[in-house]
Amino acid sequence: MKTVLTGIKPTGKVHLGNYSGAIKPALNLARDNKLEPIYFIADYHALTSVRDPEEMRELSYGIAATWLALGLDPSKSIFYRQSDVPEIFELSWILSCFSSKGLMNRAHAYKAAVDRNNEAGREPDEGVNIGLFTYPVLMASDILLFKSDLVPVGKDQIQHVEIARHLAEGFNKQYGETFSIPDYVVEEATAIIPGLDGRKMSKSYQNTIPLFEESTKLRKLLNRIKTDSSLPNEPKNPDDSVVFALYQEFGSEKDISRMRERFESGIGWGEVKSELYHVMNSFLEEPRRKYNAYMSHTDELELVLEKGAEKARDKARPLLNEVKRKLGIRM
Repeated sequence: MKTVLTGIKPTGKVHLGNYSGAIKPALNLARDNKLEPIYFIADYHALTSVRDPEEMRELSYGIAATWLALGLDPSKSIFYRQSDVPEIFELSWILSCFSSKGLMNRAHAYKAAVDRNNEAGREPDEGVNIGLFTYPVLMASDILLFKSDLVPVGKDQIQHVEIARHLAEGFNKQYGETFSIPDYVVEEATAIIPGLDGRKMSKSYQNTIPLFEESTKLRKLLNRIKTDSSLPNEPKNPDDSVVFALYQEFGSEKDISRMRERFESGIGWGEVKSELYHVMNSFLEEPRRKYNAYMSHTDELELVLEKGAEKARDKARPLLNEVKRKLGIRM
């Protein structure tokens, strides 16, 4: 049975881009009885930017509630909070000793931080903490410790899986077959979801649509989506439309086909946005209710996460012990 692993970092409210790029494909893969699904809340990854303890707790609970509200079954998967599994961090140190600084220099997040500093005339490493610099090593530990075979990611996260592969192959070459070599999975049609302004949906662009936004606020946000100046009766290209891209994520195949025809024959943007609101709100109404219920009873979330951590540690210990034995370190 192959293992599929997905983690989400609690650095903000879950938005439609997170749902489309990570949550939806991960849940779809989990429906395959030939796969063992593993989900985690990457709270230690969030320490590179989140320092307020109450915010960290709230955002972590929000990720947990999101997975459960959207259909994750903790009895049929391993679902845990990263910080509850110390084996991850022990392996992270081990992997860091096998990772070159040059490899970390090439990591996208670090390079982006350096580029921003250079553009602003600052020292290249200003504001860069070691956690950000070694972020890919911790992610490699997340992936490799559970012998993950498949890792659903957005296109901008492919490099992290490639680094995990590189570290696993290096260790295996020196110490014999130990780690599984993971593959990334990208759903091409939903890899990049546009935000309100047409750019990739991202918290850094402030163009996100929170997944469980209250219905009235959701309608207002959707009405802000950037569109062109074409008249209602003029044909429109659905493949160039932010509104249609979002509609595809929530409409049925029949609805999507019908909307494509209406785009091509001519439809007003106001009507399109109204249709988008109705199909989204209908899809999210029950998950939103469940999400709010979980967030009001975080003790229930704690119980789920504690049980999940026990399952995760049981799965992680044998491989970590094997790694330590091969390194000549007492177990």
